[in-house]
Amino acid sequence: MKILLTGATGYIGKRLLPLLVEQGHEVICCVRDKARFNPPKSIISKITILQLDLLDKESLTAIPQDIDGAFYLVHSMSADSNYEDLEKISAINFRNALDKTKVSHVVYLSGICNESKLSKHLASRKNVEVELSTGKYNFTALRAGIIIGSGSASFEIIRDLAEKLPIMITPKWLNTKCQPIGISDVIAFLSKSIFNAKTYNRDFDIGGPDILSYKDMLLEFSSLRKLKRKIITVPVMTPKLSSYWLYFVTSTSYRLAIALVNSMKIEVVCRNSELNYILNITPLSYRESLAKAFTKIENNEIVSSWKDAYSSSGITSNISEFIQVPTYGCFVDSRKRKINNREHCIDKIWSIGGSSGWYYGNWLWKIRGFMDKLMGGVGLRRGRTNLNSIQVGDALDFWRVLYADKDEGRLLLFAEMKLPGEAWLEFKIVSNELIQTATFRPLGLAGRLYWYLVFPFHGFIFNGMLKNITEENA
Repeated sequence: MKILLTGATGYIGKRLLPLLVEQGHEVICCVRDKARFNPPKSIISKITILQLDLLDKESLTAIPQDIDGAFYLVHSMSADSNYEDLEKISAINFRNALDKTKVSHVVYLSGICNESKLSKHLASRKNVEVELSTGKYNFTALRAGIIIGSGSASFEIIRDLAEKLPIMITPKWLNTKCQPIGISDVIAFLSKSIFNAKTYNRDFDIGGPDILSYKDMLLEFSSLRKLKRKIITVPVMTPKLSSYWLYFVTSTSYRLAIALVNSMKIEVVCRNSELNYILNITPLSYRESLAKAFTKIENNEIVSSWKDAYSSSGITSNISEFIQVPTYGCFVDSRKRKINNREHCIDKIWSIGGSSGWYYGNWLWKIRGFMDKLMGGVGLRRGRTNLNSIQVGDALDFWRVLYADKDEGRLLLFAEMKLPGEAWLEFKIVSNELIQTATFRPLGLAGRLYWYLVFPFHGFIFNGMLKNITEENA
């Protein structure tokens, strides 16, 4: 069957794509920016890539007429403050485009929304579901709550809280009930629902076997990790304070923290488990899902991470708009140093950031990350998805990977911290030299003042970093 996969660069889409190919489907991957789509080399010849924007009706004319099915996995909860209107428009445009094709079945991954009063986030999910359900095709909505898996936003937030805070003074919404589900079960439900007539024109809640409070989830996580934790809930913490609490303690963005806090006050418990029997799926328990996630992390097998999404930083532009580093009106700090071992040098460059740090003055990088957090930026807490590999589009602490070619020996990063301008950091090996270049395009007088303020630190930070990258014994 020919299947259209939207959100192919997202957390769910990256994991669903290889399974669809393995099942023998011809997959058309819809992406907003081809530059940040890096499917496994083993399947690249078996898929088609379409660059389109669901907010641009004209771009949707590229969708093939002969598709059989489609997955709608697009979500922009924290990319824009007006995301609910944008999501509705996207759904309408998608539905109208598909009505002109031969598609017979569309599957949408939504959120559990069984309460009469919904958060802005869940109400938006429900509105998208309503719009998509009025198409000329068969439609299935799968509604999930908290998704647990390596790299999922929920898992990373729980991990940050449990591992960083021995004692937690928490808001009362930690007593709200939810029904978490493992990412592998979500992928199973999606892949088995497509073209299954028993799921046509219906909506189903999907969840694991455990109904837990958020407090229970934190304590269960702590138990699995053999951590002693004490949680005290207080009624005086407002949603705004709760959002700041999540934002500063975890790696989440502030916009995502607000959306999550508002949603966490609402119970997300499944109505029934009917779909389990229809598709013959027995979901993992919460503890089993946690254990599976840690196995993936320990084996460095994280397929996708929410941190790599544009929404983790609030960026709305395509990567391709920044890949050409400007020269006019820019400040440039370029340094070079001879290398003796090209392979060793490249390996160090490709290991930069995250737990490896930045090879010199890490305490200064951490201060810069903390300052960025205070200003509402991403800080350093996103780390990196994979310890050994870097892909275009990956988040790398408070940078975004624009270009990465190991054979060429070039890595180009774009700054996503709060700045009065735009910044790039490039590592490039030419002959037997490593050229390290920092470029800053200032915005007004504030940008120029910022550059002159930080420039004195560049001398020892960038020199030290360059030295430690190029020396084999560093």
